[in-house]
Amino acid sequence: MTDTAAERSAGNTSPNTGKTEPGIKAIRLRHPWRNAFAVVLLLIVALFITDAAMRPAYDWPAVGKYLFDQRISQAAFITLQLTVYSMVIAIILGVTLAIMRLSPNAVVASIAWVYLWIFRGTPVYVQLAFWGLIGTIYQTIDIGLPFTDPWVSLPTRVALSAFILAIVGLALNEAAYMAEIVRAGLLSVDSGQEEAATALGMSWFQTMVRVIVPQSMRVIIPPAGNEVISMLKTTSLVTAIPFTLELYTRSRDIAAVTFETVPMLIVASIWYLFFTSILMVGQYFLEKRFARGIGDRRPDKKADDATASLTGVTPVVGSGQPTVVLPPTDPHKGDH
Repeated sequence: MTDTAAERSAGNTSPNTGKTEPGIKAIRLRHPWRNAFAVVLLLIVALFITDAAMRPAYDWPAVGKYLFDQRISQAAFITLQLTVYSMVIAIILGVTLAIMRLSPNAVVASIAWVYLWIFRGTPVYVQLAFWGLIGTIYQTIDIGLPFTDPWVSLPTRVALSAFILAIVGLALNEAAYMAEIVRAGLLSVDSGQEEAATALGMSWFQTMVRVIVPQSMRVIIPPAGNEVISMLKTTSLVTAIPFTLELYTRSRDIAAVTFETVPMLIVASIWYLFFTSILMVGQYFLEKRFARGIGDRRPDKKADDATASLTGVTPVVGSGQPTVVLPPTDPHKGDH
C-alpha cells in the first residue's frame, strides 16, 4: 500500500480493485488544562495593566512629559554613540584576539589567553572605575623613544576625556567576549574547507574572506547580536568613570531634582526598549540572510513533475514520513 500524505488525507486506493477506501480521520487532542492556564495568564496580565494604569506612583503624565524631553533625548543619543563606538572597536579587537588564540605561535596565543583571562575574570564596573582613575596612575601621556626625552607630553586628564575613557573601557571588556564568539564561529567551519581553498591556489586572506568567514557568520551573528544589546544596557555603568551624560545617569539626575524617581526610570526603560527592539529586528534579518542554504533543501519541482507523469502520484516532500511510489495500475485488470 502506498504510504503518502495524500492517501492518508483522501483515502487509500486499492491497486487490485481500483476502489477508494476511507482514510484515517485524525481527531485533534483536547488540552483543557493548557487552555485554562492561558486564560489565567491573560487575566493576570490584564489585572497588572489595569493596576499600573491607576497606581499614582507610576505618574504616567510625568512619563509623557519627560519622555521626549531634550535632556533625555540627548542622553539617549549619547548612549547610542557609546554603544556603536565601543562595539566597532570591540569587534575589530575581538577578531584580532580570536586569530591570535588560533595562532600556532605559543607566545601569541598565550598573550591573547591572558587578555581574555583578565577582562573576562573581572567585573566591568571595576574595570570602568579603574579607567576613571587612569589620570591618577599616569599623569602624562609621553610620545617618543624609550629612555629619551619625550617628543610630546600631554596631561592624561586633558588628552582623555570621560567620554573617550568610557568607550575604551567598554570596548576592551567587550573585545574579550567577542574574541570567543569569533573563535567559536571560525572553528565551526570544517577544516576541509580551508584545505580545498588552499588546493585551489587561494591565499590565506582570500580563504578567510571568501570561504571561512561567510560560513562562520551564521554561528557568530546570534551571540554577537546579543552582545550588542548587552552593550547598550552596560552603558548605564559608565557612571563609575564617572561619565554622567548617558541615559540612565541623566534620568537619575533629573529625578534627584524633581523627586519623580519611578517615572524617570520608566522613561529610561522605554528608550532602552526602543533601541533594543531595533537591534533585535536587525539581528533577525542578519541571521536570516546568513542562514541561507542551511537546513532542508527545496524540492526539485521538475523531478517531482517527472515522477508524477510516470506514476500518477506526486510525492509529498517534507511530510516527515517515508514515501513509497508505486507504478500505475490498470483498474480493470482485476476484472479479467
